Amino acid sequence: MNAKKHAVSLMIFDLDGTLIRSGDDIAASVNYTLQALSQPTIEREKILRFIGDGVRVLIERSLGHAAPELVAKALDLFSAHYAGHMLDTTDLYPDVHPVLTYFARQNKVIVTNKPIAAARTIVDRLGIRGYFTGIIGADTTHRKPDTGVLAPLYEIVAPDPKRTLVVGDGVNDILLAKNAGFISCALLNGLSDRDDLLALEPDHACERLSELVDLFA
Repeated sequence: MNAKKHAVSLMIFDLDGTLIRSGDDIAASVNYTLQALSQPTIEREKILRFIGDGVRVLIERSLGHAAPELVAKALDLFSAHYAGHMLDTTDLYPDVHPVLTYFARQNKVIVTNKPIAAARTIVDRLGIRGYFTGIIGADTTHRKPDTGVLAPLYEIVAPDPKRTLVVGDGVNDILLAKNAGFISCALLNGLSDRDDLLALEPDHACERLSELVDLFA
């Protein structure tokens, strides 16, 4: 017999690695940037491990400690290249539309450490904006897992912590949920290491997004 589903009224989704497969385009823009600065390129899998804490941290990690003076120039190069190539290969995970449709009655918000302009462009171009009440990006002083990133959320809805779910593939998503007192659900097949996610003891863990329909209502 299936366990009773947990009722939720607000669902907070991460973007990269949760709703969209974007690692290849991000990695390509990172390596373009490194090449333009005559720095050694790095393998895709290593770059993927750098994603999740915002663009500046991604660039700092990719450059390493040897070239801190290049960060500002690298940010400009990366941002310009990614703006023109963010949808070269990026697409939705196969179960995104069915899952978001299933939860049509719930308020849904994207909270990402990606710059808001890029997040909005991708969400619009991939045809999922209509599912969401709002999109919150990283163009403020706050980023996940700092609960300050949620300030715009409270202008949209009044979350009930016991019925608010955070879904994401990153450590910052689980920590954000814990810091805010929300329910956490880790997606284990995104960009982050599954063992790192499980070590945080999320309330729920899924191999794929479609499992949400068996857990929540």
